[in-house]
Amino acid sequence: MTDILVPTEQEGTKAVVKAWLKKVGDAVKVDDPIVELETDKVAVEVAATSAGVLTEILVEDGAEVEPGTVLGRITAGSAAEETAKAMAQGAGIAAPKAATPRAASASDQLPPGIRKMLADNGLDARDVPFGGARLTREDIQAELDRRAKAPAVGVKRVPHDSMRKRIAEHLAHSVQTAPHVTAVFEADFSAITAHRAAHKDAFAKDGANLTFTAYFVAACVAAMSAAPAVNGRWYDDRIDIYDDINIGIGTALGEKGLIVPVIHRAQTLSLLDIAKRLTGMTEKARTGKLSQDDVRGGTFSISNHGVSGSLVAAPIIINQPQSAILGVGKLEKRAVVRDDAIVIRPMAYVTLTIDHRVIDAFQTNAWLTKFVETLENWAVGA
Repeated sequence: MTDILVPTEQEGTKAVVKAWLKKVGDAVKVDDPIVELETDKVAVEVAATSAGVLTEILVEDGAEVEPGTVLGRITAGSAAEETAKAMAQGAGIAAPKAATPRAASASDQLPPGIRKMLADNGLDARDVPFGGARLTREDIQAELDRRAKAPAVGVKRVPHDSMRKRIAEHLAHSVQTAPHVTAVFEADFSAITAHRAAHKDAFAKDGANLTFTAYFVAACVAAMSAAPAVNGRWYDDRIDIYDDINIGIGTALGEKGLIVPVIHRAQTLSLLDIAKRLTGMTEKARTGKLSQDDVRGGTFSISNHGVSGSLVAAPIIINQPQSAILGVGKLEKRAVVRDDAIVIRPMAYVTLTIDHRVIDAFQTNAWLTKFVETLENWAVGA
């Protein structure tokens, strides 16, 4: 009987039994791989030092072992044949038939752990160059890293520009910093639709494109009276609530990203003034002519994501260091109940995403209630 031992000289300081490559009752030949060990550096196969049958497995998969540990035993000669027959009979199974020889691939003689890593990544051993005596996990990882850097077939690689990196860093910081909570209301746009139809030509003569966003800005100003903290900012020792309402408007720049020009001191502006500011800011944003002052000092933001088709987006990431952001969904005609009758109205979902450190639920709902009331009660002659 021959002991199967953990090598006394192994690469790495720790070893774990990764997988048994033979099971009890299997015939083995000299130099057949019996068991795979994994150290903190490489995978190591332990080979049979004598021919016979594997009759004992003393250490199961996953166990930590030290150099010199007996892993199992091989019984040689006729005793081995009798043992194999007895095991097959005791298990109620027939002795295995001789395997049909087949051509071996480059991966067949590798340790199971290496074979699995190759299979998981769609590689064959012949795909991976290596300089040592055997293929290692490090060789496979190096090949994967090389392929990751090389252009892949059917993939368009777009390197990050500075704007995309800044957007990513800013949004990730906001999510990590503020506990986001979103409330959803719906708004009837009938009143502002009628007002816009009645006044857009007059506004155009004054050089202003009267968009729904102008009404949103004006309604935000009105809603701040119901919950002033929405126009605030969190500090570790206090909350600052600002008198000036500086409203940023998220403006898409196509594939280039997003920028947020700011309508400063919106509480001092008429609807016409707001529309003029928006017209100028939008043009400057899309032609790349915004100055630093145009995007600084925001205390609140609006994301009119509905223009691209979404009904609701939540949470919309807060534009730090602000405490809240309004989201306006797609405007569409829907059946609603008014005075116990079903009518068709232009409706949209509106959301307020808040930093829960600064604003609580009752403030959020009070703000949205006032915002919606302002839109729905807009007088045509105003």
